[in-house]
Parts: sequence; structure tokens; C-alpha cells
Amino acid sequence: MASLIEIRNMCKIYNPGENEVRALDHVSLSIGKNEFVAIIGHSGSGKSTLMNMLGCLDVPTSGIYLLHGSDVSLMTDDELSDIRNKEIGFIFQGFNLIANLTAYENVELPLIYRGISKRERSSLAKEALRKVGLENRMDHKPSEMSGGQQQRVAIARAIAQAPPVILADEPTGNLDSHSTKEIMNILKTLHSEGRTVIIITHDNDIAANADRIVHIEDGKITSDSANSGNLSREDIDREIKAGTSQSDFANVATDYEDSETEAETKAFEINEEMTYTDEADTNEVQKEDDYDIPDAQVEDTENNIDLHLNGEN
Repeated sequence: MASLIEIRNMCKIYNPGENEVRALDHVSLSIGKNEFVAIIGHSGSGKSTLMNMLGCLDVPTSGIYLLHGSDVSLMTDDELSDIRNKEIGFIFQGFNLIANLTAYENVELPLIYRGISKRERSSLAKEALRKVGLENRMDHKPSEMSGGQQQRVAIARAIAQAPPVILADEPTGNLDSHSTKEIMNILKTLHSEGRTVIIITHDNDIAANADRIVHIEDGKITSDSANSGNLSREDIDREIKAGTSQSDFANVATDYEDSETEAETKAFEINEEMTYTDEADTNEVQKEDDYDIPDAQVEDTENNIDLHLNGEN
């Protein structure tokens, strides 16, 4: 299988020096095209830091990250932004939808800021919503939809431009069991269509849906196994325990949880920035055929985006 992602001896160190925390400790990982991989670990294990590296949302302290054979660690900020825009579709636990826009408008809005014509983005947005089963809910706002439906809108937004990689961070963390099953079925369908799907999770049941399960503990990969037999959560538990070696890193896991939470917040902020501002200035992109919502609503939307970027509700 052709290698899409290649990580070699990657380290991410917080607080370098005597009290340093190695969020990632010489991690090496290869992910091929069209793989369905679950990266599983407890809070403080380093899984979200690894997600930030895979998504080009942060840079490692040391090590190499090759994406399509190109060394990501040598790229400029603009080049990394371009990678995030075109190569990776992000799905986050918190949905991150704009409250005063409909489902259709939430999916379409990033396409506007990428300079896509009105006709093409309309087609892309509608097709993405159809794929997640929301063709009859396009005019509904987030407050008028269930949590599962909101996450499906977020997935539609992520896949509208058909990125080759889907990177999902705890995509079912806020959902009930029925909605969780729906979301996992959608991700399986995307995989069957040729996408590389990477799920970051702490839940063995979610990991059991993947074809390959990578366990991370104390900043190190402790097991990496195929799931051709559809392992149960008990099977995964046994494999993890058999491959896990504990270290004194566990003593600082609680302190590191705060650092990992900050990294997750940064991931959202950078994702919002790249989605809404990287491709072009709004005054240049919006032409006569562009998104025709009232001026007052545009102003509200811009304020809403600013609030998200500042971490406010």
C-alpha cells in the first residue's frame, strides 16, 4: 500500500529542561492511502498532540513528517495553510457550527472564502449534505437540529471539497449511541469511497470500527495492529495491556492534560482561521454572484467567527 503519511522519530516537548514533558517521544508511524485508522489513548497520552501534527496544526520539536513524500516540517506557514485547506478535512467533537447560519450556509461558507464560484459551491454543499443524509434539513439552523444532525453538518463541511484525508478528533464524543452509529457509518462510507480516515479517540468501541488500531501511551506508540476480524473492545483492551509499558511519565499525566487541552483549543482556532481567512480577503472574494445574505447577517456572522477564534461562546 502506498504511503500517504510517514512520521519518523517525532518528538514534541513542553517546558524543555528539568521539568520537561514529552507529549510525543520518538514516535514513528506510517499510514497508507485509503486506510481507516483509529489512534486510541487516554487523556494525557499524547493522542491529541499527534492529531495536531498529522493535521499540520502544530510543528514537532524534532523529527520528520512526510505527507505525499513532502517534508511538512520544512514548509512555510502559507504552505501549511494550503495543505490544511486542500488535503485534510477536520471533524471536531464540538461541531463548531455558526449558530445564525443554516446547515447549507455553514457548509457553503468556507467554500466562499476559498474563492469557489456560486454555482460550484452550491453543487458541492448540496452534494455533501446529501451524502450525510441531510438533504431535507438544509434550511435548518443548528438550534433546530439534534447533536447527531449537527455533527453530520460538520462532516458535510469537512468533505465538501473532497479532501483525501479525513481527520476526526473524538467525532462522537457528544453524541448518544444512535447518533454515534450514524456518524461511524458515514465515516465508513467515506473510507469505502477512497478517503483515508483517521479517528482520534479514547473509546475502544469507536476504535473497533477501524481497520487498524494504534495505541499511544506516555507519548509513545505501544501497539499497532490490524483489525481484520473486527475486534471487540475487550480484544482491544487485551492487546493494549499486552503491548503497553508504563513509565514515570504517568506521574505528570495530570499536569499534561492542561497542555493537551490547550493544544486542542489551538487546533480549533487554527482550523477556523484557515477556513475563513487564509484563501483570500473577504472583500476580494465576494463578487456579484457571491453569497447573498443581508448585510446585517454578514456582520453577525463575522462577529460570531471572531468570538469562536477568541474562545468565547
